Parts: sequence; structure tokens; C-alpha cells
Amino acid sequence: MDLVSRKEWRAAAPTGSYTSVSSTRGVKVHYTGGPVPARIVDDHKLCVEHVRDVQRMHMSGGRETAYIDIGYSMVACPHRKVFMGRGPHRLPAANGAGFNAGHYAVLLLVGSSGFVEPNAGVLHAGRDAIEYLRKQGDAGPEIKGHRDGFATACPGGPLYAWVRAGAPRPGGAAADVDGGDLVAKLPLLKVGSEGWDVKTLRWLLGARGFPPVDLWSTEFDADLREVVVRFQREQHVDDDGLVGPDTWSRLMRV
Repeated sequence: MDLVSRKEWRAAAPTGSYTSVSSTRGVKVHYTGGPVPARIVDDHKLCVEHVRDVQRMHMSGGRETAYIDIGYSMVACPHRKVFMGRGPHRLPAANGAGFNAGHYAVLLLVGSSGFVEPNAGVLHAGRDAIEYLRKQGDAGPEIKGHRDGFATACPGGPLYAWVRAGAPRPGGAAADVDGGDLVAKLPLLKVGSEGWDVKTLRWLLGARGFPPVDLWSTEFDADLREVVVRFQREQHVDDDGLVGPDTWSRLMRV
């Protein structure tokens, strides 16, 4: 990950103390909600200026309440660079009152006009930020949009579609999967299936925070299907209870 430190982007010092968080359920993705010039993809200096403008706006009360710092945990730019915001283990402020403790907040420098279609660089950077917060901030597996649970258009149509797809890296899901060839060879599982692959499914669900009642059974029963459906909904894939390539990929994602 190409990390831009707070010193490098000349961040202002916070005006108060951060609230600590030990972990979160995951990450919420945001866009700016305003114009981002299309030429930003050709000039990284504009990214630095935009991040500094966001911090000034947040700290001056541009979101109704003056924040002690930029409200985002991290910011991703179209040059595949990730700006350190509040960082891991610190409560963000951008998700909305009552929603900040559940998820870190990652801003992708995509706007509602100008630069509205995310390029590969900003999507890679967004994914880099998510993975960094998982490793360094104990973020859980959830990837949500700001609009999930809060009345807003954020993160806009194109980015929300990316979020609902599981925030994959450009080039396909295989870039985020451990053992793409293995996934292709795994069987389709459904109610009535039996065997060691069912037991593997149970353990993978448990590792992802969706433990079935019985981790040892080799039978795919109705109770297991309910757990699979909950996992699929969390991952924004078809919640049909069938374990095919998309569900296997998300279970084995690193």
C-alpha cells in the first residue's frame, strides 16, 4: 500500500482527543458528495489539496458540528495512494451520529460531478485501505456504503455498485481470493448435499463470524442454509442459499 502520512499531506493537528475503538464490524465507503474535478486523475497535487479541504471543512463545522479532525479513517485517491486520516483504533465521525462505532469510514475521492466514475487506481486504493484497517485496526468483514442505515445518497451509484459486489479489485474477484483455481473446482452445495466439503463450509462460515450450530456435521441441512443466507446478504451476493463460486470466493477471501 502506498500510504501518505499525515505529515506528508500536512494535516492540521486535531483539536481534541480521539475516542478509541478496539474493533469494528467492518468499513463504510464514502464519496465526497460534491464536485471533484475530472483532471484530478492527472494531478496528484489536486488529491492533496482536496483532502486538506475536506479536513478544513470538517473542522470548521461544515457538517453542522465541528469535528476535532477529518471525519474519515482513511482517504483513497485515483493514483492508488491512501491518505492517513484518523487511522485505525480511532472513532471516525463521518458515518453519522450513532453509526460511527460500528464501522471505520473510508473516503474515495470520487464526486457527484466531474470525476464520478471510479478508475482502477482509486478502487485499488480503497481496497488497500480496507485491508489495512482489517490488519491494523481489527475491522471485521463487513463492507457497507454510507447509505446503509443512514439517509444519504453517499457513496453514489457507481461506488455503491462496487460496494455491493464486495469491493473487488479491478480485474476480477480472483485478485482477492486465496486459491482461485481451487474455488473453481469446489462443488455447488445446497440442502441435501453431503460430504467433507459441507464440513469445510461450516468451518469457513465460523471463521467469518457466522458459526453454524454444528461445526462437525457433513450434512447440508435447513439450519446451515439459514446461516449461508445470512452470510450472502452480508456479502451482497444472491441470497439463494446455494454455495457456488461467488459464495466460496467470499468465504476464502484474504
